[in-house]
Amino acid sequence: MSKTEYLYQGANWNEHEDAFTQAFYEQNLSQFWRPEEISLHGDLNVWHMLDETTRLAYARNLLVLTYLDTYQGDIGMPVLSRSLDDKFHQRKAVLNFMAAMENAVHAKSYSNIFMTYMNVEDINKLFAWGDEHECLQQIMDEIVSVYRDLDRLNYLRLYENVDKATFEIAQFKTCVASVFLETCLFYSGFYYPLYFYGQGKLMQAGEIINLIIRDESVHGVYVGTIAREMYDSFDKTQQQQLKQWTDNLMMRLYNLKIQLVHDIYDSVGLTEDVLRFVRYNANKAYLNLGFEELFENEEINPVVLNGLNTATKTQDFFSMKGNGYQKMVSTEIKDEDFFFGE
Repeated sequence: MSKTEYLYQGANWNEHEDAFTQAFYEQNLSQFWRPEEISLHGDLNVWHMLDETTRLAYARNLLVLTYLDTYQGDIGMPVLSRSLDDKFHQRKAVLNFMAAMENAVHAKSYSNIFMTYMNVEDINKLFAWGDEHECLQQIMDEIVSVYRDLDRLNYLRLYENVDKATFEIAQFKTCVASVFLETCLFYSGFYYPLYFYGQGKLMQAGEIINLIIRDESVHGVYVGTIAREMYDSFDKTQQQQLKQWTDNLMMRLYNLKIQLVHDIYDSVGLTEDVLRFVRYNANKAYLNLGFEELFENEEINPVVLNGLNTATKTQDFFSMKGNGYQKMVSTEIKDEDFFFGE
């Protein structure tokens, strides 16, 4: 068999595919964690002191994050990974790792919070609320329908001829939807846990949110970097059309988010504060995509804003597991290590 007839190639991690993927690989693995590493029982006294309205708003907010994480892990990251050319083994590996984190770690973390704070009946009611909430379902459909369009083209490309331009446009749109989910929708949902965390309440759940924020920051920047690379490959006319599509998607999501925020936060009097935070994170999503900010700059609650700082926080292992935790790195002992001189 000649070299030109080879169909499959192994991933060669000794050579860089690009200038950034291996750095993102290292960052993702260095901050790997498991939900079970954070005990939530220290929050129970505070949780039971909160009134029912506050507890319900907190739980529903985390449920929204659960839905987003579930489908980002199930289809969002995997479909983007499958769409990449076969030569991008390292990019695929990074995206697949991030997909696993979304569902198996992040969504599971929210379930751990629910199981610690709530009884089974209330958890079932909570998920029923999400299943039946029209606005939440519409937000999910806006994002997932973009993913499914690319998923369909991925399948067709294996067995039929698919127009190259059509496929590349679907790839870019998937990157945009992914960044909007990671950087705008996710981050907007972190408001309430950070609001409590900044007041010294529900601290264990706040530590989980800090770890998730650290992950989502990497995810949004990585997919945004790939999106910018794709965008630069289009001609000016196509770029203008895709930018208009991007703006339209954001505004549809934003208008749906307004309604969802009202439904969750009106009862606790935080709606306008949260909506400012939504616009702030929409701007961050645009920056990740290489675009100018969409909304005007506004003052954000400093308690919540401070919680977005992903700088290392260190706690002792008898209280809380901070995001400064690192798994042990071992070094092989060599003969020269035992030479101490004369």
